[in-house]
Amino acid sequence: MSGFTRRTFLKMSAALGAAGGLVPVDRLFAGAAGAGAKGGPVVISTWPHGVPANAAAWNILSSGGTSLDAVEAGVRVPEADPEVRSVGFGGLPDEDCRVTLDACIMGPDGNCGSTAFVEGYMHPISIARRVMEDTDHVMIVGGGAEEFARKVGFKREDMLTEEARKAWVKWRSGMGDGDDWFPGGEKNHDTIGMIAFDEAGNLAGACTTSGLAWKIHGRIGDSPIIGAGMYVDNEVGAAAATGRGEAVIKTCGSFLVVENMRRGMSPEKACRAALERISEKHGGKAGFQVGYIAVNNKGETGAFSLTGGFSYALARDGRNELVKAGHLQQG
Repeated sequence: MSGFTRRTFLKMSAALGAAGGLVPVDRLFAGAAGAGAKGGPVVISTWPHGVPANAAAWNILSSGGTSLDAVEAGVRVPEADPEVRSVGFGGLPDEDCRVTLDACIMGPDGNCGSTAFVEGYMHPISIARRVMEDTDHVMIVGGGAEEFARKVGFKREDMLTEEARKAWVKWRSGMGDGDDWFPGGEKNHDTIGMIAFDEAGNLAGACTTSGLAWKIHGRIGDSPIIGAGMYVDNEVGAAAATGRGEAVIKTCGSFLVVENMRRGMSPEKACRAALERISEKHGGKAGFQVGYIAVNNKGETGAFSLTGGFSYALARDGRNELVKAGHLQQG
């Protein structure tokens, strides 16, 4: 859980207090209480930075707002937080020291929007929503996405913080001729994926990231790809992914989780079965992390990860908890 420091913990606690005391601090690590419970509203998201994100989403859900509004508002929180090094402002840059952002959003009606390889805009999730609602396209990328964002009124900003620049300089200075494309990058994959289930029984999802640290300029992972990084089928359920994007793309990960739920699996079992597919393709010894979160059309939740150390944030019934997910026992 990179970047989860004492300073981040205190900041999360302050954010929750500002949100109306949604959860006592001593419940942040309460374990799996509430996981799998039925009914709504509920919001679930990945990693510790999902806790303050959930607080923003819960404020909308608890006042009767829609799941779509909730997931957009929720993930905008880490997008604007310079201490979250894998999402939005402050995200670690690529090999050329350029911060490029990816995001997608999907509503209960099956409509969706996506943007990828975007520079200079803090909230790619909101750009993705404008793609969904203002055009008949699904994905707009790169310079075209930046021009679209400008035209619809988004403000251009510098996304590279001084802390991220210093981290890049340190990485660059330590490179040698024998280094591969992603030295150290595997430790930076804390994408935020979020799913919300509202009072009307409707699901929506969002996923946003700055991608792997030090990635090849132009690399796109699973996060902006509908069916890979996130997928919603309002009649069945929704899922979102985090971790090694290439492995998720190759197995259509979030779509597979939803299809597993369609076949009758619980959200947790659906996540586990999708991860077993990845593990099998790597001989039961995958040396990277992938985690899935899921909610079905009854409001039941679940999560699972390929390796240990994955936690997700769960908000329900006025509680907002960080829950440790189960993981596969590989080879």
